[in-house]
Amino acid sequence: MKILITGGAGFIGVNLAEFLLGKGEAVIILDNLSRPGSEHNLAWLKKRFSRKFDFIQADIRNFRSVSEAITDISTVYHLAAQVAVTSSVSDPQTDFQINAAGTLNILEAVRKNCPEAVVIFASTNKVYGELTHLAISEKNNRYFIPKLPEGVSEKTNLDFHSPYGCSKGAADQYVRDYSRIYGLKTVIFRQSCIYGPHQFGNEDQGWVAYLTLCALQNKEITIYGDGKQVRDILFVDDLISAFELARDRAGKISGNIYNVGGGKENVLSLLELIAWLEKELKREIKHKFDAWRPGDQRVYVSDIRKAKEGLGWKPSVSKKEGLKKLLFWLRKNL
Repeated sequence: MKILITGGAGFIGVNLAEFLLGKGEAVIILDNLSRPGSEHNLAWLKKRFSRKFDFIQADIRNFRSVSEAITDISTVYHLAAQVAVTSSVSDPQTDFQINAAGTLNILEAVRKNCPEAVVIFASTNKVYGELTHLAISEKNNRYFIPKLPEGVSEKTNLDFHSPYGCSKGAADQYVRDYSRIYGLKTVIFRQSCIYGPHQFGNEDQGWVAYLTLCALQNKEITIYGDGKQVRDILFVDDLISAFELARDRAGKISGNIYNVGGGKENVLSLLELIAWLEKELKREIKHKFDAWRPGDQRVYVSDIRKAKEGLGWKPSVSKKEGLKKLLFWLRKNL
């Protein structure tokens, strides 16, 4: 039985594939290679693991391709997505077709072809919206929510904001409901800011890698908003650890949703990242400010207690250690 990774040539996918292949697992990568940098990730995997995995160049919007790929599969890690809020605003139809309809294709193929397979779905904190109903305070160049010292929990009301939030939110709920209605073994991770090697960040998505790359290339950075917006950052190895724990426990935790991020111990604002980069690179980082972008949360920190209790999981890589690992990788591969 093989493991399928949709979006397997992307940042998270290539790290997951490396981990699984290193364990000797049989892996199939399905990717349309539309994301800049994905072809480099795939080439790196082929060089590292030779012919030890299968690659299918296909789009999750094509049900025939998806159905043909999901045959004799034990686990599906569904990572393929349109990931930028800005792109969803400019082209909401494509965003919907990829994130919502594409996910439905995955679920239907599993239901019809491999109903015993485990489905791990990469969702997003954007399903909670801008969180404007919560009082936000400011201190030391960052925002925080006084009433939520542990962060945002899974009990928080859904409030899809932006076409991206709507499409991923619809997919999120479809994955959950296919466990309730059809009995599929599904687990959902509402991810915060994931970062690490093989991440080709850009201005629209992957901000930790993007700002670090701009700093290394001495490019001026545009900050949308005031730079005090905060996320809890999670090194990609820790996300993969959560994935594996969920796969091992899928029979018991099917239908569950987990917020997964660095938690309150790994909180970082944009201005704090720039200050850290200036210290590490020993020079000033050029930056300017522009208007806020739609759907941008001023503060989002994951309450990860449910994942700790249900999976026995917690982050092991601190933000300081993880940022240094990312900086080293980008310098080496610039």
